[in-house]
Amino acid sequence: MKITGPPWQDKNYYNQERRRQAEFVRPPNTLKAKVGSGGLSDDVLDKAQALLETNAVDFLPLAEVYLSSLMDGVENARDARPDDEDNEAIIAGMLYPGIQLKANGGMFRYDLVTQAADRLVQFLEAIIEPDPDALEIVLAFHTTLRAILTGRVQGDGGQHGGALMKALDEACLRYFDRYPYNRSSVNQAYIDNF
Repeated sequence: MKITGPPWQDKNYYNQERRRQAEFVRPPNTLKAKVGSGGLSDDVLDKAQALLETNAVDFLPLAEVYLSSLMDGVENARDARPDDEDNEAIIAGMLYPGIQLKANGGMFRYDLVTQAADRLVQFLEAIIEPDPDALEIVLAFHTTLRAILTGRVQGDGGQHGGALMKALDEACLRYFDRYPYNRSSVNQAYIDNF
């Protein structure tokens, strides 16, 4: 299968339909109700930007928590029996740490972490159940994320970062070529419910 644009811009995740949709809940904005609208002054924006650029907080301890949680999710998926747990709960156990890594990577100038975690999230949003081959791909993402973080590769990783992303994308595409519906035994009526 060929991806038509940059993988992170694909409408269909690895040429698959998303099986999990995020629900957007818009809570009441009490701060806006108190202050009103109109934006922030340039001075406030400049100070906020300077704070972000000079941020010296180490992301590695926080990332380690999320990587450990991701590995716990993989272990739970491996230990689950087909009738034991709901696949959605098992996948959510791996999806949540991926979302957190995606959300926090860029803030700490680990753009490659954000890109890799985004692709992990898209992969997990496309599968129906975490079969052993899918778990191997999740482990490949875990290993890649750990290598990026322990190597303190900030930014997009340059040529090597692009090669890592390409290898992960190709692994996911091969998976879906082999398991178009995540497992050949899954019937179409089940898939249509998502």
